[in-house]
Amino acid sequence: MKENEFVVIPATEQHTTYADQICDEMAESAKARGTGIARRTPEYIVKKMLEGKAVIALHQDGTWAGFCYIETWSHGTFVANSGLIVNPQFRNRGLAKMIKKSVFNLSRIKYPEAKIFGLTTGLAVMKINSDLGYEPVTYAELTQDEDFWKGCQSCVNYDILKMKERKNCMCTAMLWDPEEKAREIEQKMQEAREEKEREDEERLSKVSRKQTLLERLEEKLRNSLKMSAVLNNSILNFYKIR
Repeated sequence: MKENEFVVIPATEQHTTYADQICDEMAESAKARGTGIARRTPEYIVKKMLEGKAVIALHQDGTWAGFCYIETWSHGTFVANSGLIVNPQFRNRGLAKMIKKSVFNLSRIKYPEAKIFGLTTGLAVMKINSDLGYEPVTYAELTQDEDFWKGCQSCVNYDILKMKERKNCMCTAMLWDPEEKAREIEQKMQEAREEKEREDEERLSKVSRKQTLLERLEEKLRNSLKMSAVLNNSILNFYKIR
């Protein structure tokens, strides 16, 4: 990817003209993979853009390059970054990672306390999610909002999901939990503090050992000087007597 070849920005009203292209490519991509995603209409995509809940990637010549949007579930306690799509002519350039990072950051800004999750069969997306800090989880740890799971009905694997009572399916569930991340950060900070304390104690111990050694040397020198003074006095007294 050339520097500044693409720009990834929050989608706005001026980008609504791309909605049909985005929906068509989502459908074609799902068909090519042999897996499905909840079908979205151009009207739904436009709505996400107008709500400020989407990001769009544009090539430097103005061509639509990629897209992703935010969905909220369980009264905003769960957030999904859905519908990730890259224009076929711009694939294999690292653009999907740019888009995922951008929509992830937008999600964190708009919903800082929400858990961010995803369901995917794509290894590339799993790798991107993992790099962002997502962890693999069970389906039970995801939102249990029925409206979310209804969205799976258009997937070719929906029968598998039903058969397994929504416990698992072909998709891998991944979750980014802000509370868990906060605990991890606090733990790392605590470990850093403890490491610093150990280093400080070690430095103090070295200083103390050096001081002790210096004190012993000084004591030895004082004793040596005392002995020298006694010897000198003895010599002087000897000559005086003679």
